[in-house]
Amino acid sequence: MSLTTANLLDIIKKQYFFKLKANIDSFSSLIWIQILGVLFSLGGVGSVGSFSDYLHVEVKYYSANLVIAFTMIWAFVTAITITTKPYRNHDFSFVTNRLSSSIANILFLLTASIIGGVTAMLASNLLKIIAYFLFNEQLFTIQSGVGEFAIGISVTVLYLFCISALGYFIGTTVQISKLFIFVFPALFFGSVFFEAAVEGEFLNKFFKFYFFEPSLLLCIVKIALTTSLLFLAAISVLQRMEVRR
Repeated sequence: MSLTTANLLDIIKKQYFFKLKANIDSFSSLIWIQILGVLFSLGGVGSVGSFSDYLHVEVKYYSANLVIAFTMIWAFVTAITITTKPYRNHDFSFVTNRLSSSIANILFLLTASIIGGVTAMLASNLLKIIAYFLFNEQLFTIQSGVGEFAIGISVTVLYLFCISALGYFIGTTVQISKLFIFVFPALFFGSVFFEAAVEGEFLNKFFKFYFFEPSLLLCIVKIALTTSLLFLAAISVLQRMEVRR
């Protein structure tokens, strides 16, 4: 028998780098989905126009909002994917437990969120370049410093990480029972239809709560707390699973 004591940090580190290599295809899909977001944004994310007999003025708004939305979908799907049985079975190549595997997954999702957030924000500059050189658009930009750009990246990364936490939680619960494959879509679409039927404002308030918070500090606290709760719930669910289930 080996007298070597397994160190949790070393195991997490090995699993983390292994997951980066094993899930390299997810970053390839990120590139393609962001390219798709850029293509959909070439016509502008919004426009206003003014017409008269002698004058035609049309203003288009270019931003990375659609690219960020596509990246959120990618983060959500990626988080669900790494909870599936084939990916979880890779962990048995190591001396591991549910906790170290979950922490390695969270670190991988954080890395993916950082890469996705940075590239999504940089896509706004790519849109402007394409609009200027290919469409001969006259551009007027709102000047922002490095600080504002860094804040934009940080908030985008936090949102992506939160969406990843939601996907990770849903993925882990589905591994407990396949019934949740139908429960979560039913809850989502049911709430949408119910909201429309009763003309309620719950979903509107929900989106305002998370996406339209005027205070940057309070926004960060909301997202960080929600992300932490979702990951803690997912880890709790995984801890109750049987070995190699």
